[in-house]
Amino acid sequence: MLIRFNVKNFLSFSAREDNQSEEFSMIAGKVRNKKEHVSDDGKIKLLKFAAVYGANASGKSNLVKAVDFMRSTVISKLPSGHTDMYCKTDEINKKKPSYFEVEIKLKDRYFAYGFEVILSKGEFLSEWLVELLPDNKEKMIFNRDIQNGSYKLGGRLKIKGVSDKLELYAEDIRDDESALFLSVMNRNKKNFYQDYKSAMILRDVYQWFMDCLNVNFPDSLISSYSYMAKGDNIEEICTMISAFGTGIANFQIVDVSEEQAFSHIPKKGWDELITVLEKDVDLMKGNVKINDISHIMRTRRDLFIISVDRDEDVTFKTIKFSHSKRNILFELSEESDGTIRILDLLEILLSDEGKTYVIDELDRCLHPSLTYKFVDTFLKLAAQKNIQLIATTHESRLLDFDLLRRDEIWFIDKRKDGESDIYSLEEYNTRFDQKIDKAYLEGRYGGVPIFSTVFPIEEV
Repeated sequence: MLIRFNVKNFLSFSAREDNQSEEFSMIAGKVRNKKEHVSDDGKIKLLKFAAVYGANASGKSNLVKAVDFMRSTVISKLPSGHTDMYCKTDEINKKKPSYFEVEIKLKDRYFAYGFEVILSKGEFLSEWLVELLPDNKEKMIFNRDIQNGSYKLGGRLKIKGVSDKLELYAEDIRDDESALFLSVMNRNKKNFYQDYKSAMILRDVYQWFMDCLNVNFPDSLISSYSYMAKGDNIEEICTMISAFGTGIANFQIVDVSEEQAFSHIPKKGWDELITVLEKDVDLMKGNVKINDISHIMRTRRDLFIISVDRDEDVTFKTIKFSHSKRNILFELSEESDGTIRILDLLEILLSDEGKTYVIDELDRCLHPSLTYKFVDTFLKLAAQKNIQLIATTHESRLLDFDLLRRDEIWFIDKRKDGESDIYSLEEYNTRFDQKIDKAYLEGRYGGVPIFSTVFPIEEV
């Protein structure tokens, strides 16, 4: 689970007056009500939901981009265009380091991982991983001073054999200012972790970025609809879909022709799929336990399930929806944007424990009541499992103490110099009978647009 995220010198996030980074936190505040909204292991209390408000161009999406930037850098490399992503409100920032750090909970342990990078040059300056202990103590796992070409290993990484192997890997990238140690240690290193279990923390932290942190933008396809393609819990899924007023009563997986599938999926997608299917055939030939392998191809308005069996026969299916007892089936492309959005968001409600979702513009294409219903449903389901949802939104109807805790509400406001500030409603002494949606729209907490006259009226 996410504990904290810190960023400095990225897009509209510069630095606070004390040169500290901007911080977003999922640590629960002093609120006593709605304890079911909190994961409490006796050591730390973490929120399962946070709504982030702000005017257009205030920096809400930049927070999501910052999280996504860190994730992409860890699991792959510095994203394209990184040389232009420093905070441009001051020209000196071009030469200053940008700072990214997450604090996360993995099972019953807590870690902080981060790095500093000169974005304009694509050069990393430092990288670290520490275990967070009680009483604000830390135990260093590894620390790289890339500028000076030095590194340190700590904890279980110092065990003889493990440290020898890790030092060889560290030497390989000692002077490489464009490589992260965490990334390198998760490329073709499967045998290493089989032989050296004490180094598994490097794999576990990387896997959190890869498998547990899910970042989505307004045009992202949140779901591949795998929860429907599996065919499990169909009745539960249908009940949930129907509860959101989509009108969908049922869905079916039906066969389609190869020609129909090919006509709806871009050529590039099919070229990539053919390569994958060829690998699937080779995999089945080498493993007698595998009889068939399926893949889901999804575009915004179409969905196809492609399967290949041991005889190399390929079949094509899609999911269709019925809206009445007459069982007339409709394709995904015939559903409304709002219905498709809900079908996407159901992935979150049905996901396994341990996921952290970050969604930009949660309320896109949704009626205000539907957004409220979704958040309310998420919070009820999250009471039974450790899952997190962080969402930017303009939907003021969520600003309701009957729905949310005070510490679940965050704001991002842009100062006159163009830099963004992140802060929580917890910082305000807000009564629980306060109509906070009205107060927010009136500008009491910031994060709302300030208008000037578009057509000045001349005095006569």
